[in-house]
Amino acid sequence: MERASFPPETERSLIEHMNEFYADANLRYAKAYGHLWQATEARMVALDKEGMELEVIDPERAGRIRIPFDHSLQDEGDAQQTLVEMSLKAREILAQQASKNG
Repeated sequence: MERASFPPETERSLIEHMNEFYADANLRYAKAYGHLWQATEARMVALDKEGMELEVIDPERAGRIRIPFDHSLQDEGDAQQTLVEMSLKAREILAQQASKNG
């Protein structure tokens, strides 16, 4: 089944925006949703209406992971809102993880 995609210019714009202004959020996504707790860097490389792909570096390896969304995105505005919500939730997950390990 083919993934529902955004127009190429929309995908490129969203990815560039995330990598330029929200690199910290990309790293939180990798840690919280990819369970790569030791990741040191994450860069968004693909985004469609079903999920995102990140290039992740951690002490043991580098590679690409896919993180699905909890719903199919409708448009660019839905993508922005969903990414913000996921980032906030990732902060909570990481805080809980830190208190467990703390």
